Amino acid sequence: MAPHRARRRRTRPSGHRTLLCTAVASAVLVGGTAAGTVYVKAQAHDGGGLVSSSSAASGASPAASQPTSGETSVEPVTEPSVDRAALLAKGMRAVTVAPGAKVSVAVLDLDSGESTAYGGGRFDTASIVKVDILATLLLQAQDADRRLTAQEKTYATAMIANSDNASASALWDAIGRADGLDAANDRFGLHGTTGGDGALWGLTRTTAADQLALLQQVFEDNSQLTKASRTYLQGLMGEIAADQRWGVSAAADGSGWALKNGWLPRSTTGLWDVNSIGRITADGHDYLVAALSDGNSTKARGISLVEAAARAAVSVFSAT
Repeated sequence: MAPHRARRRRTRPSGHRTLLCTAVASAVLVGGTAAGTVYVKAQAHDGGGLVSSSSAASGASPAASQPTSGETSVEPVTEPSVDRAALLAKGMRAVTVAPGAKVSVAVLDLDSGESTAYGGGRFDTASIVKVDILATLLLQAQDADRRLTAQEKTYATAMIANSDNASASALWDAIGRADGLDAANDRFGLHGTTGGDGALWGLTRTTAADQLALLQQVFEDNSQLTKASRTYLQGLMGEIAADQRWGVSAAADGSGWALKNGWLPRSTTGLWDVNSIGRITADGHDYLVAALSDGNSTKARGISLVEAAARAAVSVFSAT
């Protein structure tokens, strides 16, 4: 699979149509707004003429374009939008979740700005926190007006590309452990995430919504991270070791992805935490996806679960 390539966000032309009605029926006038399309219903109280969107748009009175003395009232109503959450819930019914396992997934279409999610609760991060650790280190370096040292870059490459735990521990200490992570996350907008106790960075607790917010910090311009910091982190997420190229990348069409996965067998239960976050490209659209799970009997089953959840999440946009 190819690594991430920068893509320019597309601007889609808004649709326009004109609807006519008789005076005894409601006329629907369509206009675009920043929040979505708005319908305007005009009800003529006397018979005789037609009301069109062209006359309304030009500012002309309906009475001026028809031989009637009746008055027209205008009432704005919001156009029903696609219920992405309902579509995702329906899609997730086809995903096999073993008894005792739990999954949550969140997706953002970078082209339209629409997002949706399924499931809730908090999960152990396992190694996906490594993206958060590096984002925190980069933010701290920006604050100090310095670049990462050669040693920090060596740790960062090993931590992200190879998921090296020793490197993660070194950078966890460098950022001030949970205190440093939590302070950065407050600025990143991750308000449901708390750093793990002591040296246990893998037991940081998070939500799918928070991981989506973190991905926005990494991949979108409106970020606490500079363009140079974002580009650096994106590049490492596009160079994941071959044996770790699973997870949300399963929803990609092969033209682009950048990701980080996490997996952790819990010693207390013997069950697996398996998570995946990243940016993928499918059918010409860019998506940010976060899929989290726990209670899996094996790592393989956890991988299958987060991959199925990622495909279901992306499909709610490609299917409409």
